[in-house]
Amino acid sequence: MGQLFGTDGVRGVANIAPMTAEMILEIGRATAHVCKKHKHRRHRIVIGKDTRVSGYMVESALTAGICSMGVDVYLVGPMPTPAIAFITHNMRADAGMVISASHNPYQDNGIKIFSRKGFKLPDSEEDAIEGLILTGKIRDIRPTAGDIGKAYRIEDVHGRYIVFCKNTFPDDLTLLGMKIVIDCANGATYKVAPVILYELGADVTAIHSDPDGLNINLNCGSQHTEDLRKKVVETGADIGLAFDGDGDRLIAIDEKGREITGDQIMTICGKMYKERGWLKNNLIISTVMSNFGFGLALKKLGIEYDASQVGDRYVLELMQERGAVIGGEESGHMIFLNHHTTGDGIISALQLLAALRLYKKPLSQLAKLMKLSPQKLINIDVREKPPLEKIDGLSEAIRAAEEELGEKGRVLIRYSGTQSMCRVMVEGPTEEMTVRICESLVGTLKKAIG
Repeated sequence: MGQLFGTDGVRGVANIAPMTAEMILEIGRATAHVCKKHKHRRHRIVIGKDTRVSGYMVESALTAGICSMGVDVYLVGPMPTPAIAFITHNMRADAGMVISASHNPYQDNGIKIFSRKGFKLPDSEEDAIEGLILTGKIRDIRPTAGDIGKAYRIEDVHGRYIVFCKNTFPDDLTLLGMKIVIDCANGATYKVAPVILYELGADVTAIHSDPDGLNINLNCGSQHTEDLRKKVVETGADIGLAFDGDGDRLIAIDEKGREITGDQIMTICGKMYKERGWLKNNLIISTVMSNFGFGLALKKLGIEYDASQVGDRYVLELMQERGAVIGGEESGHMIFLNHHTTGDGIISALQLLAALRLYKKPLSQLAKLMKLSPQKLINIDVREKPPLEKIDGLSEAIRAAEEELGEKGRVLIRYSGTQSMCRVMVEGPTEEMTVRICESLVGTLKKAIG
């Protein structure tokens, strides 16, 4: 990670550095310059966004910067992040840019960049963009007026993405007769997700699907499933599906109103993929944050797994290195590489729904494939991020916790790559021990950096 780019692009509070109009314009200019790899043709960049009110400002600044470098812009408006990855590749554009802060509150915004092939931009190109900006070199590269780019608004992209997603659902299955409640987080999935499920035959009820620019992720979506859990039980639905603000995450709710994690979803889908011959190299990739029970469940199913560091880009790197087609995080950010180049909440939902149809069992029964170990995660807001090993008393506290847990649990403490936050996660044999140790470690951290 550099001074601008974190684990998932550039992110911050809108109108405060680095998410100021001035900096965003330079990000647009530098991205356009880096993506111009052919001298004798015009270049194109796709820009999409979620539903935050600050998206208008960011979109305008990016467009101005890109056009000033002689690159054309295709504006597609509010669409899920994975839809922009698809459209970028589908239109043979040179890059795709998403204006979103994912699951963060509306005050934040960010910029994610996809390559021509629909993958997150590699570190080397992010470094090149950052270098041009921080050294000021980008300000000295200015095409003449005749070479300035144009901006176009593209109207037919929703239909393309809807068809793309529907094609990931097995042809021999249907959703006819299935009652589904979806929570769109007042975000980027609000237009397309209900249509996709309805066209596959489902009886769809959508909640939190009326964005106003300020209510994205507000007590809703994949991180706040209370309303969805209630609605599933009230309506007698078969399943609830919760997306985050930019639509790359999925958390499911079973018919009894209980939350199903990304680890559990990958376990269910892994079983289906293995039995249908789709699980390349018999392998699933997770992260170090996955539940202790995830590996045990996969072992029972005869599936191998490996773990990357936290972050979907690292999951994808390990998937490509080891030839896996399923990978993801407990948070619900899952990649089905046989269908898409990036995490896609809607495609993840369709794979889970296919498993429900294939096995003809309720989600509560399929979720029993994986037994969750007691886990406690506490996020601490921090002023700064000093090296964890230099925090007074923390190393000793971790050693004491690990000695008490033995082989029946673990401790993981890390800084968020996208927020001013430190995450403390403990897993143990009992709820009481897990919570007590986690709260003790949090107390040590708060004294030092909270």
